[in-house]
Amino acid sequence: LRYCGYVSEAGCETLPEGRFFDWPTNDTPDAKHCGLQGLLRLALLRGGEIMRILGEAETAAVCFHSAERMLRHVPHSGGNKQASAMLALSGIADPVKMFDEVVSKGGAAGLSTFLGYFTLNAVREAGHHEFALGLIRDYWGKMLELGATTFWEDFDISWCDNASPITEPVPDGMRDIHGDFGAYCYKGLRHSLCHGWASGPAPYLAASVLGITPLEAGCKVIKFAPNLAWLDWAKGKYPTPYGDIEVEVTKSGSSIKAPVGVEIIR
Repeated sequence: LRYCGYVSEAGCETLPEGRFFDWPTNDTPDAKHCGLQGLLRLALLRGGEIMRILGEAETAAVCFHSAERMLRHVPHSGGNKQASAMLALSGIADPVKMFDEVVSKGGAAGLSTFLGYFTLNAVREAGHHEFALGLIRDYWGKMLELGATTFWEDFDISWCDNASPITEPVPDGMRDIHGDFGAYCYKGLRHSLCHGWASGPAPYLAASVLGITPLEAGCKVIKFAPNLAWLDWAKGKYPTPYGDIEVEVTKSGSSIKAPVGVEIIR
């Protein structure tokens, strides 16, 4: 935390007021702080891994030691799903506890596009893959029902009541899903309907349904462990530097085709 703060006139080190986690938590200090604690620990752990791979043992040790120190304090999430998910993924809090107490409450209500991927992964870490698929169906599925062909920058399922899809002019008496919603500087047709940071289901489905997990840098070794849950089938491609991996999964079995240079471990 020392490197994220500044020194005030009184000589005390504090955190800047302008810290950002995601828009839905921007006016909720507890949730914002909690989410950033989890994000910082994840960054320290991943940074340590990168430094270890690069042979920078001393810097790696600093990263891992700092990450370990962060386990001494578990901040309160303020009931925010994204902040709770980040605590779970970072190892600061127990994934099952975070799921039971916060993330599972109210289904897709309160989800954030910006941190959807992390939330889905936290649900999986708690052992609830089927619930995660339900969130995808209920949250991102609503975007599809309203005419989405790409992932929207900002979205709340409470907006869907009496809302008109983006594929037609808004009838009298209905709400404009694009123009009537949004916050901060994103009000009135200002939020994007094509945003990469909202595309969390894409990597989640590749890893959790198609079952593709790289075990080495460069995708030289891939673990293959598909899980359909309540789906009937799944089919997709996973890009690697050597070419696409092709996967098809049904209730009766699965198949995977990998390019030369990629080892598959089942």
